Amino acid sequence: MHRTRKSFPVKLILICVGLSVAVVPAGCVERKLTINTEPAGALVWLNDEEIGASPVTVEFNWYGDYKVRISKEGYETLNTHRELKAPLHDGFPFDFFAEVVWPGRIVDEYEWSFRLAEYQAPERAELIDAAQQMKEMAAAEFEEGMRQQEEEQKAADNGPTQ
Repeated sequence: MHRTRKSFPVKLILICVGLSVAVVPAGCVERKLTINTEPAGALVWLNDEEIGASPVTVEFNWYGDYKVRISKEGYETLNTHRELKAPLHDGFPFDFFAEVVWPGRIVDEYEWSFRLAEYQAPERAELIDAAQQMKEMAAAEFEEGMRQQEEEQKAADNGPTQ
């Protein structure tokens, strides 16, 4: 038996396939966010999706601005937002190497902590003052709207000016 030149391309193809199979499952980036609250046990929402009672850890896929809402009986509900900034290895072109070529696992872990304020019921006088201020603001806005309507009507009645 003698070897032919056709076996060289076959070997090359097998080597390329073997290398690509070895590289494909190599990289992995795991992203985790843990939210702690004081006191613990508060219900946490991220971007209007309930994720559980604190302390709670969730996996995430993207960086950026997150809307955070935290509530617990006897405490003021906290409505805020926080930003998760992407690390260097998550930007172009490093993300390709981190997620495809790098043979190990990369774990991005972030932790946010929030302190809830105890609920303080407002005094009766404060509520009455706030209601009076809102009533005055609404009346002023209504009067301004009526004045603008009257001016627009007068302009429409007079017709176009020449």
